[in-house]
Amino acid sequence: MALQPAALAEAETVSETPDGSEGSVGPARLLRRLLRSPLTLTGLIITLIFLVLAVIGPWISPYDPSAVSDAATAAPSAAHWLGTTQNGQDILSQMLYGARASMLVGIGAAVVTTVLSVLVGVTAGYIGGLGDEVLSLLANVFLVLPSLPLTIILAAYLPHSGSFGIILVISVTGWAWGARVLRAQTLSLRKRDFVEAARATGEKTWRIILRDILPNQVAIIAASFLGTVTGAILTQASLAFLGLTDVTQWSWGTILYWAQVSSALLTGAWWWFVPAGLAIAVLGTALSLVNFGIDEFINPRLRQAGIGTKKAQRGQASVRRRPRRARHQGPAVRRPAGAPFTRESTDAILDVRNLRVEYVSGEVRTPAVSDVSFTLRRGEVLGIAGESGSGKSTLAYAITRLHKPPAEISQGEILYTKPDGGTVDVLGMDEAELRDFRWEELSIVFQSAMHALNPILRIGVQIEDVIIAHRPRMDARERAARIVELLGIVGIPADRANSYPHELSGGMRQRAMIAVGLALDPEIIVMDEPTTALDVVIQRQIIEKIMELKDRLGFSVVFITHDLSLLIELSDTIAVMYGGKIVEMGAADDFYRRPQHPYSRGLLASFPTLGGPKRELTGIPGSPPDLRKLPSGCAFQPRCPLAFDACASEVPRLYQVRGPGGGSTEAACLLHAEGGAKNQAPAETTPNELATGETR
Repeated sequence: MALQPAALAEAETVSETPDGSEGSVGPARLLRRLLRSPLTLTGLIITLIFLVLAVIGPWISPYDPSAVSDAATAAPSAAHWLGTTQNGQDILSQMLYGARASMLVGIGAAVVTTVLSVLVGVTAGYIGGLGDEVLSLLANVFLVLPSLPLTIILAAYLPHSGSFGIILVISVTGWAWGARVLRAQTLSLRKRDFVEAARATGEKTWRIILRDILPNQVAIIAASFLGTVTGAILTQASLAFLGLTDVTQWSWGTILYWAQVSSALLTGAWWWFVPAGLAIAVLGTALSLVNFGIDEFINPRLRQAGIGTKKAQRGQASVRRRPRRARHQGPAVRRPAGAPFTRESTDAILDVRNLRVEYVSGEVRTPAVSDVSFTLRRGEVLGIAGESGSGKSTLAYAITRLHKPPAEISQGEILYTKPDGGTVDVLGMDEAELRDFRWEELSIVFQSAMHALNPILRIGVQIEDVIIAHRPRMDARERAARIVELLGIVGIPADRANSYPHELSGGMRQRAMIAVGLALDPEIIVMDEPTTALDVVIQRQIIEKIMELKDRLGFSVVFITHDLSLLIELSDTIAVMYGGKIVEMGAADDFYRRPQHPYSRGLLASFPTLGGPKRELTGIPGSPPDLRKLPSGCAFQPRCPLAFDACASEVPRLYQVRGPGGGSTEAACLLHAEGGAKNQAPAETTPNELATGETR
């Protein structure tokens, strides 16, 4: 069934109603899921009972908990359901009064502790740098302090502060562990591509934290909160049992204190201490059961099978966010595709000049991209190849201005030519201009779709997220129609808009990422190894879809991969990187038939051919260079089979090499530094010559 725009709501995700239809009431959805889990439902009911008793306990108490009577140490009876103490005090009344104090300490300490943990842990993990060091040091100091002795000492100095003093003591001694866990999770999440995508769309830091970081840690936060409730109640009971709190204030711990002081265990008055101990144990178990249910509710992977299938069959998209302000206010406009790209085209759209990107650590600067220059023309597919560590992804992040410290662009220009003919330097844009440039003019498809897609948001929501950021005046119907259109463009059924990333195949996830990249009809799409870890059949589908969309929509592509066979089939122009530099650049056909750099020949010789005579595959000896200690002269010289003396001292520039057919290739190799035969491309290169570096 197709996605229905009218079914979109403005504030909530779609939920399932009892009659099988879709609704949009979050609490009702949560309740229905809890009803499907008997254990979770049991834990929730028990917890709610304790909460209700904590609120109304003093009102329904049959006696004053401190009132004495003649029924000393009486067993449970109709007059005293839980028996009495040695002073004739009603234990049921003490339990009802004590529930309020124990629950107040448990929930109050959990709230304060969780807030401190989230503030310190998430802030430290996301901001990094000096702030992370300071906050982590603070957490480490509290972690190494012995919590139990510290708790006892602090409680001893605050014996008459009541419940609020106990809350303060427990919070001060218990927040550091949760902060440490949340910091570690945030450090992992902030490097995920969906967070980078949120930055690219212009999201503010606080929105990224609230929208992308915290929702992915709700299960951890909930577990920490519920665990702290249990721990705080136990701690309060322990302190009261030891007489370190105000024993005149009734709580479950106070009941145990007076039972111990009066030797209830020795006298056989089990009804004095069993109810309080049993209440603590039952409440702890109930909170654990609720925690399991929250984890299942938050994590789509743990939800019961069948719920997602039913929703997908009904095909209702979901909308979670209200419109917010952005600089571009108009609706999405479809641009007609330009003329097909040809080698003679001079319509440049992106001109990168002498770009240098360094990783800075103190006084040490490591060049990851050095003096890279290229021109991308409208409708062109520029393929960038090279081994891991050659600088391909660093170049992609520099083009999109998504690099983060310690990466730093130390020199160069990235000139973008607008559709109206104006030119702007991307490196000179401020944050507002970058927010408009990204996704509007240039978008990026990240390497791993499973990491680039937010695991707790549906595909339709994530596509819509980009639209809302840049098209706030589009209403729900228009956004839904655009989502349907985008999914259709990349070949995904519209009903999959309501699926989570883990419910899609690898190829479908990658096509969903392409749909996100196409959401605002950009002029340029940077694709950073979008087919990594996909089988050859799915790779073929992705490549065919990219080519179809390029021809239909007229955008340009920077396609980064280490798979040369894939790149040759897809690209118009190929640039090969080694040691942070471009060592060869030319037309894809010329590159395949007449590679001019020994490194390019070695790469091609590493791939088998589907036709022609059989040959032994050969790799390139050695390993890519350490960018911190590049060899003198040509960086490829230690691995090159054709190296000669000058290669060890002279750094080659890109030389123009012309073949018999008139084609022109640039190669950074000293073999082409002089005129004559060395400056002519070979008429044909055989597989064996590719493997050995020899030419005819």
